[in-house]
Amino acid sequence: MNVSKIQVYFMPGMAANPTIFKYIELPKEEFEVHYLEWFLPEKGETLTHYASRMAQKVVHDNIILIGVSFGGILVQEMAKYISVQKIFVISSVKSKHELPRRMKLARATKIYKLIPTSLVNNIEVLSKFAFGEVVTKRLELYEEYLSIRDKYYLDWSIAQIVNWNQEKPLPNTIHINGDKDRVFPIQHISDCISIKGGTHIMVLNKFRWFNENLPRLIKE
Repeated sequence: MNVSKIQVYFMPGMAANPTIFKYIELPKEEFEVHYLEWFLPEKGETLTHYASRMAQKVVHDNIILIGVSFGGILVQEMAKYISVQKIFVISSVKSKHELPRRMKLARATKIYKLIPTSLVNNIEVLSKFAFGEVVTKRLELYEEYLSIRDKYYLDWSIAQIVNWNQEKPLPNTIHINGDKDRVFPIQHISDCISIKGGTHIMVLNKFRWFNENLPRLIKE
């Protein structure tokens, strides 16, 4: 292990595995990349406690944490337990105030509890939950990227997103959002780098932007 390299940890979005980052490449001479994976939450576990357990999987100090969607929320919670140089929040939110109105309404009414997550074995339904869209010709790719189909995990994840209570962004947070993101629309978000044409799955289809800009943003 070369300790002089910048240690970068990637956290995928809800139900997704690290394969979603397969097109993102950081120069190997400067960065050492690590991928975190979802595990099933305990019954009644809080997001705070879950984040503390995920943080135990980080074995370096002063790291770069990069999270997508729900993973972006999780890495912010993890940063409260470990030494972090910068947090990158992609296709996500930095506080409860950036959640879209429908999620705030779902929080107030508890209607999110009625979402039919029992249908998650249908990959089309799962892709709608996880990616915010269904592109029929790419369903076979979603089979590759989405690996967690546990109903309790999905119920828990949706509840944690909707009820997330962070009031303000953490220091040293860099937010990157697509201007076509339907899950976390950019009009509700402030102080972010906007990617033209970027959707909720832009780590897959805008990877060239990340490959070109992430190294600079990390080192700045």
